[in-house]
Amino acid sequence: MTGYLAYSIAGHDKDTVYLIIKEENEFVWLVDGRIRTLNNPKRKNKKHIQVIKKQDYKMKLASITDEQIKRICKDIQEVK
Repeated sequence: MTGYLAYSIAGHDKDTVYLIIKEENEFVWLVDGRIRTLNNPKRKNKKHIQVIKKQDYKMKLASITDEQIKRICKDIQEVK
């Protein structure tokens, strides 16, 4: 799941698009490049997200910036 985009389907951030940067057991670590940056990711239960498998950013995770993540998430959010 790391490197995929996901929608939040529960919580105060419902319908927000995130990039999954880390996966642990039943939790994932999410960033949106705006509020949740690479230095301050959000931990969320896997049950509360819907994975979007449109594009895999796993190869770019090592060099991706918050600004790029913000642009990607914004573009996906506008399509919805």
